Amino acid sequence: MARLTKNKHEQTLAKKPTGITGFDEITGGGLPEARPSLICGEAGAGKTLFSIEFIIRGAIEFGEPGVIMTFEEKADDLEKNVLSLGFDLKKLQKQGLVWIDHVHIDRTEIEETGEYDLDGLFIRLGHAIDSIGAKRVMLDTIENLFSGLSNEGILRAELRRLFGWLKEKGVTTIITAERGQNSLTRQGLEEYVSDCVILLEHRVINHISTRLLRVVKYRGSLHGTNEYPFLIDEEGFSVLPVTSLKLDNNVSPQRISSGIPTLDAMLGGNGFFRGSSILVSGTAGTGKTSIASYFADASCKRKERCLYFAFEESPKQITRNMKSIGIDLQKHVDAGLLEIHSSRPTLYGLEMHLVAMHKVIKKFKPRTVIIDPITNLITIGSMSEVKSMLIRLIDFLQSENITVIFTALVFEKEATTQTDEGVSSLVDAWVLVRDLESNGERNRGIYIMKSRGMEHSNQVREFVIRDTGLELIDVYQGPNGILVGSARRAQELTEATGMELRTHAMSRKDREVERKRMVLEAKIASLREEFESVQDELNRTFLEEELTNSIMAKNRQDLSNNRTNRKPGNGKRK
Repeated sequence: MARLTKNKHEQTLAKKPTGITGFDEITGGGLPEARPSLICGEAGAGKTLFSIEFIIRGAIEFGEPGVIMTFEEKADDLEKNVLSLGFDLKKLQKQGLVWIDHVHIDRTEIEETGEYDLDGLFIRLGHAIDSIGAKRVMLDTIENLFSGLSNEGILRAELRRLFGWLKEKGVTTIITAERGQNSLTRQGLEEYVSDCVILLEHRVINHISTRLLRVVKYRGSLHGTNEYPFLIDEEGFSVLPVTSLKLDNNVSPQRISSGIPTLDAMLGGNGFFRGSSILVSGTAGTGKTSIASYFADASCKRKERCLYFAFEESPKQITRNMKSIGIDLQKHVDAGLLEIHSSRPTLYGLEMHLVAMHKVIKKFKPRTVIIDPITNLITIGSMSEVKSMLIRLIDFLQSENITVIFTALVFEKEATTQTDEGVSSLVDAWVLVRDLESNGERNRGIYIMKSRGMEHSNQVREFVIRDTGLELIDVYQGPNGILVGSARRAQELTEATGMELRTHAMSRKDREVERKRMVLEAKIASLREEFESVQDELNRTFLEEELTNSIMAKNRQDLSNNRTNRKPGNGKRK
């Protein structure tokens, strides 16, 4: 019997996980345990595959044996049909995990009487369940079981008996049903007695098909009510839940390089935030794919996985073309760090592209994703539909902390610019590359339109693509506007010539100054020598005068001494 389990403050119905990618998230855990669920849809919608995958994944992943009772296809046909999806029913039967029983019903043999009942089916199904201890059951399809009944009262009574019997057996059951004209099923009764009803649709709009799943009802449980795209490929069923719009994802302060140092410099020198969304838009031939490829190359050089979705070029074209600008993407592909998925947008509808991307991302687990270009998606949907799809993709990638870079083609008509599929307001950073036409040349200019949460340059730089790589060059502001290309080079040459002339003039002036200095120093030396000569002459004259005066003073002293030595007398000798 069904169990009720407590989850915080509320009681929720016990559920069986299906193992189908995305479906358990939509239903909050899977299908109601020990209750019948109805899968309805038109032919080719995928009812049988969904049901078989529920049985097989239950046996393989959860160790719950299952019974497949089919009223249309034989066991051999079922085995062949699902073998291409990687499911080996023969092996599972030998292991006692799956029991397949084909019940042939001929409507001409069914007699509509008051005593009509399903006792024979109950005995046969009960034997199969007991034989392998089955926890899961699949009945495909219910119309064949009641194809001969037209009395609604009997039909309703037998349906209730069938559903009640399955509940008593305690098995989780999937019953498939063909969709009616004005109801979910042909009889219009099955959906009312089922505890859970899943509707599968296969729509074709503008020659493009989209598969959609919707949970019509789910007794005793909350569930998603939107239409969810799903994909059937070589790995089976994949459902894409519509991403939550709560905008409560965690963000990272870490910065990662764009692979172009000069572009990183315009972003404060550190590049973009990890987990952010980046839009690179521009006209054809402006280098959007080159910028995206450099971003992929930088990611792989950090030993981080990168996933590249291309809608215009094949992987070989991309790797060949990028070699011409100095990067080798093939070595990253060979190392398992880069995967390039190329397809035309018209291969799927928008929702199917979203599912395919979601599935590949979950499987490859990249740190960066590139989508080049998103403009091509317009061929398979309106602007609003493309925007809706991209919003969900951005939300999913941000929840996984995956950095994504989109490229978008700009169409220029007169003075108006139109593109970006309405996502420019959603992305965290927007880099715009545009043509700069002057002097009969077409050159490229690049600038950052916005970059949330960081300081960034508001300048327009010339964007040059060389065989050595990408480079952003400072533009020159001339009297008539921005100078790029040959005009910039001419200006650089003029400035270089002027610098050389100024250097030469300064050198000539320096030599003239040096000559004048030497002449002046010579004059100063001559004057100093003349001064010293005059000074020597004056000193000699002064010394001669001093010597003369000294001699004269000595002579006077000598004369004075001679007079003193003579004795006075009368003139007579004694």
